[in-house]
This record gives sequence, C-alpha cells and structure tokens, in this order.
Amino acid sequence: MQIVITPTGTIRCLYDENLDLRVFGQPVIERGSHVEPTADGRWQADLAPVRGPVLGPFSRRSQALDAERQWLEANWLVETSGM
Repeated sequence: MQIVITPTGTIRCLYDENLDLRVFGQPVIERGSHVEPTADGRWQADLAPVRGPVLGPFSRRSQALDAERQWLEANWLVETSGM
C-alpha cells in the first residue's frame, strides 16, 4: 500500500483492508472508479469519478482491477488537488 501525506497533513491512499485507516483519524472514503462488465461479457474500469479515462475492455475482471489500481497509483494518488 502506498500512502501519500500532503504538505497540509492530508493522507491519501487506495483503500486496502490490510491497514486500519482509523488509526490516522476519521477516514473519508470516496469511490475512485467503477469496474463493471460490458455488454459482451468483458470488463472495464471507468475512472470518471477522478476525472480519468475508461480502461479496457479486459477479458477478466481481475485484469480490470489491476489496471484500475495501476492507473490510480500513477495518476491520482500523487495528485495533490484531490478528487
């Protein structure tokens, strides 16, 4: 898990149940994307909630989830302006 602490003290990360984020205070959890099936049974990751692209389609849901995480870590996590 990558954790970014901004100069103002805000902590940003991708939600993961391996760490209880409440140890840092009251968390604010917001959706970063929607991983959904397409009409033809493939999968896509729609990153519109963070002003990102639609990734895919992928043949497996796990591929869409991996692409989602990679995009969020590379493009949203380090962004300091927020969602």
